[in-house]
Amino acid sequence: MNGISGAAHLAGVIGSPVSHSLSPRLMGHWIQALDLDAAYVPFAVEASGLDVFLAGIAKSQLMGVNVTLPHKEKVLALADTASDAAKRIGAANLLTFDGDKIHADNTDAPGFLAALKPANIKYRQSTALVLGAGGAARALVYALLTSGISRLILTNRSRGRAEQLVDDLAPMAAVVDWDQKDNVLGEADLVVNATALGLNGDQPLKLDWSKARSGAVAFDSVYTPLNTQYLADARKAGLTVVDGLDMLIGQARPSFRAFYGREAPILPPVRPVLLKALGEKA
Repeated sequence: MNGISGAAHLAGVIGSPVSHSLSPRLMGHWIQALDLDAAYVPFAVEASGLDVFLAGIAKSQLMGVNVTLPHKEKVLALADTASDAAKRIGAANLLTFDGDKIHADNTDAPGFLAALKPANIKYRQSTALVLGAGGAARALVYALLTSGISRLILTNRSRGRAEQLVDDLAPMAAVVDWDQKDNVLGEADLVVNATALGLNGDQPLKLDWSKARSGAVAFDSVYTPLNTQYLADARKAGLTVVDGLDMLIGQARPSFRAFYGREAPILPPVRPVLLKALGEKA
């Protein structure tokens, strides 16, 4: 297609900052693959102007926007309606517009489960250890609960925050102190890093993977860098590893469908495009 028309389907992503977002490349790849009359653009929006910005674009030609940090919690409060997932998680990463009404949803949970699908985890027979208790952890814990996980163990550098997550979302979960995480590692079939440790190559998340179960799966929500020390160490110990890039792709598919009314194409694959953007090898 040569450019877009005045009737194009438009969407985007909002955040502060937003220049680092891979979503425009991801969505742009799918738009091009389907030859759609559409576009997806980034919007850098400061927190102080978020409510005015949303009120304006809800009345525009935009079909909706994805939401990244630091706005995921605030947009939920600004929406007119919200999905049960967004309400329970307490954050939204997808806003869609109907007239001047804003609907909030959260696709991080299905994106997480989509990333784990190749690992073929038998959730109803499995124990998951989740490290972290922030916004990302809430979405991943919600996903595990909806999957029917048999047992859930939470740990966080601030125990109180982990206990709050249990109170809010997962009363069946057990909380252990951060310095005890290696001691419960052997109980987990799935080990989830929902912290920011390892992001941008900063302070890594280290575990004693020699204590891990044979056949366990390690997931890292961080994808910059893609091969964090957490995943490198887990892989060296013989675990199956899943990186955060697969979750990014997984959470984008429901958004693409909501914005453009089409399923995101499988081919050509988008992961190599994102790897190139990250400077990583396929």
